[in-house]
Amino acid sequence: MREVFQQELREVQDGLVEIATLVAQAIDKATRAFNESNVSLAEEVIADDHLIDQRAQALDELAITILARQQPVARDLRITVSALRISASLERMGDLAMHISQLARYRFPDKVVPKSLRPTFHEMGALDVEVARQLVELLRTQDVTIADEIRNKDDQVDELHLSVFEKVLGETWKGEATATVDATLASRYHERFGDHAVSIAQKVLYLATGDWVPEPA
Repeated sequence: MREVFQQELREVQDGLVEIATLVAQAIDKATRAFNESNVSLAEEVIADDHLIDQRAQALDELAITILARQQPVARDLRITVSALRISASLERMGDLAMHISQLARYRFPDKVVPKSLRPTFHEMGALDVEVARQLVELLRTQDVTIADEIRNKDDQVDELHLSVFEKVLGETWKGEATATVDATLASRYHERFGDHAVSIAQKVLYLATGDWVPEPA
């Protein structure tokens, strides 16, 4: 019975890596669709979002079954409960990648944001892609040094997000209402993507070390 239990826990952890891999692929395509006005990539992300949702639901069902049947305690309980929370964050990250892709599709063949903001969004997108890839590796290895790298990159995304708001609210901003709304939404999606990655990293760090760092407000 114990061997079955440990196998189920490994399936949960492997499932998280699988979902995170799909999320990393989604944000990579989404940011390219956004920056390049590539409607084909945007539609791929939108069409494939249900795969992330399905895998997250299947993992949740497995975790709930483990809780009901095995009644885990101590670290095993923390792993199982954390998996449910991590799965929810990964699913939301997939949704954010989809939202970025939807903006690209809505504005096609035009670019989503004005030329003056494109370098900022290109950098923000590249950071999110890097964060997503590091998250896959963190879930696979539980290497706590990766958690710090994710947090540092999220700080950079936050700074870029703030710069977008300063730009669209500044006196020199000449963008139309649609461009203002699009830029604000897109920046928020990128910023929230990083926040969810940090939240997951903190949970993995807690599982690996027992140290809990409060999540950012």
